[in-house]
Amino acid sequence: MKFYIGTDHAGIELKDYTVELLKEKGHEVIDLGPFSKDRVDYPDYAHKVAESVLKDSTAQGILICGSGIGMSMAANRHVGIRAALCHDAYTAMVARGHNDANILCFGERIIGKGVAESILDAWIAGSFDGGRHCGRIEKI
Repeated sequence: MKFYIGTDHAGIELKDYTVELLKEKGHEVIDLGPFSKDRVDYPDYAHKVAESVLKDSTAQGILICGSGIGMSMAANRHVGIRAALCHDAYTAMVARGHNDANILCFGERIIGKGVAESILDAWIAGSFDGGRHCGRIEKI
């Protein structure tokens, strides 16, 4: 699977961990930054990742900030993006299966590395269930 990933200054450590973890699992990762803990504005990186995912239908996105809330709000401003804020494996599974989410969001200040890994595993294993969920996705 191919992932575009971005963060703000509050998610750098978990982003770096996530990039390495995904690469170890054999996935392609395009890190859109930032690359230091200097203060940046999360919408800038949310827009970069969202635009990249929209241009590359084979890819998924990952956005990390302190809580994940701001990133999900900014990414969802893009038509065609369904960014889901996930706090555990179950929410990741449902986001993929029921909502056909194409960007995963989480917060470094909310979850630890172990939970992040379980979220990523559920996200990667998941796929859109289709069926009754299609009409709902179309309404978004």
